[in-house]
Parts: sequence; structure tokens; C-alpha cells
Amino acid sequence: MHGLPVVWVNDAFERVTGYGLHEAQRRHGDVLRDNAFLQPEIERLREAVHAGQQVVQTLTLRRADGSPFACRATLSPVPADDDDGTLTHWVVALQDLTEQLSHDAEQAALVEAERRERRSLGLIAQVSDLLMDVDDPHALREIAAMLRRSVVGWAAFYLNDGGLRVADGIDVPHAPTGKGSRHGDGPAVHDSGPDAVQELLDGEVDRPVELDLDGSYGPGSASAWLAHQVGQDLAGTDDRRVVVFPLTGRRRVLGVLAAHAHEGDDASGLEDSVRTVLELTARRVGMVIDNARLYDREHRLAETLQRAMLPEQAEVDGLDVWTYYAPNSENAQVGGDWYDVLQVGPDVVGVVIGDVVGHDVEAAASMGQLRSVVRSYIYDLTTPGPVLERVDQLVAGMRVPRPAGLVLSTLTRTDGSWRLQYSRAGHLPAMLVRDGRVTQLSEAGGALIGFGGVPRATAAVDLEPGDVVLYYTDGLIERRDRGLPDGLAALSAVAAAVTARDAAGVGEELLSRLADHPEDDVAVVVVRVPSPLDASERARSPRRRRWSLPSEPASIARARHAVVRTCQAWGIEDAANAELVVSELVANAVLHGFGHVSLQLYDTGDGLRIEVEDANPTPPVSTDGHPGRVGGFGMQIVERLADWGWRQSRGGKLVWAKVRPGSLPGS
Repeated sequence: MHGLPVVWVNDAFERVTGYGLHEAQRRHGDVLRDNAFLQPEIERLREAVHAGQQVVQTLTLRRADGSPFACRATLSPVPADDDDGTLTHWVVALQDLTEQLSHDAEQAALVEAERRERRSLGLIAQVSDLLMDVDDPHALREIAAMLRRSVVGWAAFYLNDGGLRVADGIDVPHAPTGKGSRHGDGPAVHDSGPDAVQELLDGEVDRPVELDLDGSYGPGSASAWLAHQVGQDLAGTDDRRVVVFPLTGRRRVLGVLAAHAHEGDDASGLEDSVRTVLELTARRVGMVIDNARLYDREHRLAETLQRAMLPEQAEVDGLDVWTYYAPNSENAQVGGDWYDVLQVGPDVVGVVIGDVVGHDVEAAASMGQLRSVVRSYIYDLTTPGPVLERVDQLVAGMRVPRPAGLVLSTLTRTDGSWRLQYSRAGHLPAMLVRDGRVTQLSEAGGALIGFGGVPRATAAVDLEPGDVVLYYTDGLIERRDRGLPDGLAALSAVAAAVTARDAAGVGEELLSRLADHPEDDVAVVVVRVPSPLDASERARSPRRRRWSLPSEPASIARARHAVVRTCQAWGIEDAANAELVVSELVANAVLHGFGHVSLQLYDTGDGLRIEVEDANPTPPVSTDGHPGRVGGFGMQIVERLADWGWRQSRGGKLVWAKVRPGSLPGS
């Protein structure tokens, strides 16, 4: 190549490169240096020149202003004028590739941008799929792992529940769990200097912020806590900075997503596409968390409203009564099912069960209005028909927004015998079970409450010892694949086969066979007239009992009474240990928990298992008493009388105790 000096350039060459012949001659030797040809390429050029063959090579020249000039050079031999074919000149034609390379670069950039966009959309779709199951306890951890595999070197979520905490899933906090470190557990921070993470949580900054893990922050500040937590995970990394994205809900920031670039990348140099993915992920996670918590709050509000309107399980003189209510477990909405058991007088008991149309707070509120109206009138009139007539009149004037059906009955004792009177307002009939035969109490029917307008009838039936009266709402028997007629037939068949000799046992058999997968709220009231044969004719029945108790001191005595009655029904002769254990467990739930208390009893064959559940997830602790006040020895008593433990439940915690048979141990 050095043996081929430049002897001529045309005008086009001068226009494109900015220099003429003399400068071209001077720069001739720079071609190899500027292009860094590989040795095989150099050999190919030399062989073509020695052989006098045309050769093509893509190369880059430098213009006069120093800018690159990409071109395709075609080196062609020019024969001499004489006949011996001697080559005296070579012509180099340069084709400008600038426009083509620009087009290729643009196409490559478009392809890369599309690839990144597809990747981003794919990641967001995966995030959405993972967020579909809000009950997954590891959903956020799986999203962070997916981000680490795809776009960043490290990522983690932290939720703000009275202070930042590490979060694996979209759990809805009802009380501090006491697990793990949490920002805000220490002393309050005052005038600690700039706190970028706290400003993000307070909504003062709405864009991602960078956090220096080795920076100096005020003790107890959100930035200090997060830097310490993240620093433990990223120990040994060169780049000590992370980018913190807010998890924004509707009205506040619910937490943060912290992300660290791949090793060797600068945190501030995160690609725009990566930042977009992280921002969209944080925004979507924030909205899902906000929706889940709003959903949970509305459900708990409606359920609390409804449960507050339900009565405590009545202890009626001369009758065995068991009540049950459960909202549909597959539907977070709460309907208007309700029941009431009233001691109207020494020998008069009122029982009502009803259902307001709908599954929301308005349905629960309508139920509360109707319950109050029925309660007020039944104390004045003990005949069900006239009571419902007055309820019709008042409801029509009150403009209760939802229609409702109910069964109202009174049980009157005369000379030791009970007489049942009842009237129905658009509700399913109660059932009378006597000696294995089931009779639907379908007389005295009428329109829904508020739509009567005509006198309401009252029917009556005399009850005998051992008779059972079942009150229920449609959630017990109705299914998508089973209509009401088939449901009533199924209930009649189950009720006819009941072997239990106590109201709670009857209720358990009904629930175990009919309410395993309810599709609606379920309310059940079982009233049984005790029989002198109960003690001598104990029948085998499901060895399980359950009660829902309000969180109030009176529930402790009711729980003791429930254990005593259950032990009698199951033939457990000495219930002293169980009575004391259940007293302590329910007392703990009432005093230290919140929400309704669930009590369940199981006959395990070698003892009695007691389970008490409340909404406080904090575990029970065995103490040596409370200094300066009475109490504090409850769990020590339980430890002495039973084997016990606890576990987290969906609604809080469940404490169990397996009671050893026998009376109190000697001291």
C-alpha cells in the first residue's frame, strides 16, 4: 500500500473530505493506523495488489475537521497504454457510507428500543400476575427476585406501617407483629438533618431518591434505618448507593422499593428503561397494597357493624340454645343475615332470624334497623303475627332501603311444657325435628317485611322433650348447582339423621354436612327442649363444638358454661381442668386481644382440645404475675393443667390447649 502514492484526487473528494491532493498525499499513511485492520485483511489487500485484481474494503478516513468519514473503497487497476499489460496506475473509488450507517444505526436503535419495551412490558405483566394473589405471603419477595434476574443487581420492598419494615408479602397489618426490625421502634427523632427517605414517605418528594449507604444520617431516621438494612444485604459491593422508589397509594406513600444497579454500573446511571420498569412496578405494587387494605378495612367495618348488632349467645332458662354466624369466606363483602334470641319474660323466649338483601354496609345497616324495631315490639306483643304487622307499618315509614325476610317466633312455657308460635315474612320455614322426623313449619307465611299491608297470621305447635327447632338463612342450603327445593330436601335429610343430644352438637352436624363450602353468609339458631333421657341416651355425634363470643368479660362465664355442657354431652365426667383452662384462655383473649373471640372444642379420644382465636397476632406469654396488681398467672395455670401452644391464623392468632382428664392436681 505504501508503494502506491496518491497522484490525483477529484473535486468530489475535496468536497467530502475537506482537503486536496497535497493533504491526501500527507495523510496517505494514516489509513492503516486509523482503521486497525486485522492481519488477514492486510494480507488480502496485498495479494490483490500484487495480482493486479480489483479489491473492495470498508474503511474510515478522517476529514479535515477531524470527523470520521466512513466509506467503501474499491481499488481497481488501470492498464498502461502499451501492449505489454504493465499496470502503471490504480484508481480508488470511495462510496460514502455515512447515510447508510446512520440508517443502520437508527434501525438498530429502534430494534433495541422495541426489545427493551417488550422486556419492560413482559416484566410489568409478570408483576401483575404475581400481584393477583394478594394472600401470597411471599409475593413481594418474588417480585424483587424477578427484578434481580432481569434489570437490577438487587432489589427489596419495605412497607411503612408506623415505621418501615422488611416486607415479603402484601399482608394487611392489624397490629404490630413483633417480628424483625422496624423503623420507628426506637426513640423519636428530632432535628436530625435531611432525611430523604422520610421526605419520600411523607409525600414531600414524589420522585425516586438516591441513598448513600455510607452516608451520615440522624439516629433513628428513616434514611439511617434503611441504609443499615440495605447495607447488610449489599456488604462488599463497590457502589454504595441505591435508588429508592415510593410505593404510592391513593393518598399516601405505603412504603418503598430499594434497587441497586448491577455490579460495575453506577446507581445514578440506571438506564431510562430500567427506571421506567422500577417506577411502574413500585406504582403498581402501591396501588395493589392500597386496594387490599381498603378492601380489608371495608370488610372489617361491615363485619364489625354486623357482629355488633348480633346478640351474644343467649342462655335461656329451660331451653338448650346454640347460635352460629359466619360471613362468606370466599366473598369479602358482608350481608344482612342476623338472628336474635331474647328472654322476653321468665317463661317467654323470642327467636328471630332474618336476611336483608345485599352484601354491603348498607345491608348491615338495614339489618340493624330491623333488628331494633323487632326487639322493641316483641317486648310489648308476644304474638308474632301482630308484631310483624307493626313492623310493616314502621318500616314503610322509615324507608328502609333494602327488602328483608324473617321468621319471628315465641316460645312460651306453661306448667313445664313449651308452646311455639311463629309467623313468616318471606323467609325460609323453620324446621321441627322430632324422633327422627322433620316437619317444615311453613304455615303463617306472608310477604317480605314492608310489603305486608294485610294482617299477618300466626301458627302454633306444642313442643315435646327432645324436640329441636332449626332456624337458618339460605346460605346454609343454597348453592349454584342446587336450588332451594333441593337444599331444603338436603337439610331435612341431614336433620332427620342427627344423633346429637345437645343443641351445639346438632348445629355441628348441620354445619359439617351442609356448610363445608358456603357461597353466602350463614346464620343458624338451634333450639332444643331438654329431655330427661339425655343423660342416659348419649348418642355418638361430631366431637366438635364452636362458639363465636363477643370480646367482653361476660364471655368468660359463657365459655365455662359451654365447656361444662359439652363435657356432659360427651360423657366426660370431670370437667374441672377444662373449665379452668378455657376460663384463662378466653380471659386472655378478652383482655389482651381484640375482635370477636372464637371458641372451639374437640374430643381427641384421650383428652379435650380447646382452641381460642382472636384478632391480635401477638403470642401469649407466661409471666410471674403483674407487679402491683392482681393477675398475670393465667398461662402458668394453663401450663400446669394442659399441653398448650399457639400459631398464627388468618385473622390473628389461635391458642390451643389439650387438657388432661381429671380434677385439679394436688399442690
